[in-house]
Amino acid sequence: MIEIEKFISGHYEQAYEYRYFVPNCVNDDWGWSDAGINHLLEKAAVKLGELNSFSRLVPNIDLFIQLHVAKEAVVSSKIEGTQTKMDEALLPISEIEPEKRNDWTEVNNYIRAINHAVSELETLPISSRLIKSTHRILLDGVRGTHKLPGEYRTSQNWIAGVSLADAKFIPPHQDLVNRLMGDLENFLNNDAISLPALIKVAIAHYQFETIHPFLDGNGRIGRLLITLFLVKEKLLEKPLLYLSTYFEKRKDIYYDNLSNIRTKNDLAHWIKYFLVGVEQTATLAAESLAEILRLKENSEILIRERYGRRSTSAILLLHAMLKNPYSTVEQAASVCGITYKSANDLVKKMCEDGLISEATKQSRNRLFVFQKYLDIFNKEDVF
Repeated sequence: MIEIEKFISGHYEQAYEYRYFVPNCVNDDWGWSDAGINHLLEKAAVKLGELNSFSRLVPNIDLFIQLHVAKEAVVSSKIEGTQTKMDEALLPISEIEPEKRNDWTEVNNYIRAINHAVSELETLPISSRLIKSTHRILLDGVRGTHKLPGEYRTSQNWIAGVSLADAKFIPPHQDLVNRLMGDLENFLNNDAISLPALIKVAIAHYQFETIHPFLDGNGRIGRLLITLFLVKEKLLEKPLLYLSTYFEKRKDIYYDNLSNIRTKNDLAHWIKYFLVGVEQTATLAAESLAEILRLKENSEILIRERYGRRSTSAILLLHAMLKNPYSTVEQAASVCGITYKSANDLVKKMCEDGLISEATKQSRNRLFVFQKYLDIFNKEDVF
C-alpha cells in the first residue's frame, strides 16, 4: 500500500547532457491518515452528487451539454495559449478573422475531441486506444499536427524553456512512456483498488501530466481525463464538470502544486487543492444549470403567450439555439421545417421580443444569437 503522506514521487536518471524524471508507478492500494483529506473529499462528493442529481431533473439536459463542452474547450485551450473566446468558438469559421482561424480550429478540434471521447466511453474503457484517438482529433490540422497526432512520443520533450538545457521540467525518457502509461491505464481500471474515485482521478491527473506521453496536447488531454473518469465511474451521468476554469483562474498555483509533488513529494496538498476545485466547480455548474433552466422556462412561457400558431416553430428554434446559440435564417427554416420567408418573419419577431438579437449587420447571411444564454457561459466564475 502507498501512503499519501509518505509518497515518493520518483527519481531522476541521467541522459546525455540532461536529467529526466521517472515517476514511480501508481497502480496500487492507497491510504492516508490526514483527516483534512477526508473532510474535503466528503464536501466534494456531496456537491458532485448534487450536480448529478440536479442534471437528472433538467428536461432535455443534452441541449445544454454542448455549451459546457465548448466552454471547457475554450478555457483548457486558453491555458495552453490560444486566444479564442467563447462566442467566437461557436461561430462558423467564415465569421472568424483570418489571423484568428488557427486558434479557432484548435478550440473546435478540442470540442470534437471531447465529444468523440465521451461517445467512445460508452463502449471502451479509459485506455491508450481511447486516449490516442482523442489526441489525434485534437491535433488534426493545427500547429501540433507534425507532432505525432494519436501516438505516444518517440523523442524527449520538456516543459518550459527553449531547450532541454534550460527546461523547467523534463518528463521521463520516451522508452519509458509505454510502460508508465500501461501502469496508469491499469490504475484507472483497477476495480480491486479500494480508493474513492475523486482521489484516484486526482492522482491519475498528476501522473499523466508527469509522464507527458505526447509531444503536444498533454495538458488538454490530461484535464479531459478527469471528466471522462467521473463519467466512467458514474459519478456523473453527463459530462457537466470541467476543472479547467478552476485551474486557469490561478495557473501558477495549478502548476506549482503539480511541481511540488515531484520536487517535495507533496501529494497530499495537490489532492486537497483538487478536491476544493471539484467542490467549487460542481457548485458553480449547478448554479449555471439552474440559471439556464429559468431562462429556458421563461422564454418558453413568453413564446406560448405571444406566438399562437408559430409557438411550435419558435420553441424548435429556441431549443436549437440552446445547442448552439447562433443561427442564420436558413438554419432556422431547416430546423423548423418552414419556408425562408416564414423563418425570416419568425426570427424578426423573436428579435422584437428580446429573445434573440442580430449578431451581424450584413444584409446577406445574417447571423442571430441567443445572447442571454451565451452570457451565462461568458460570466466570470468566482472561486
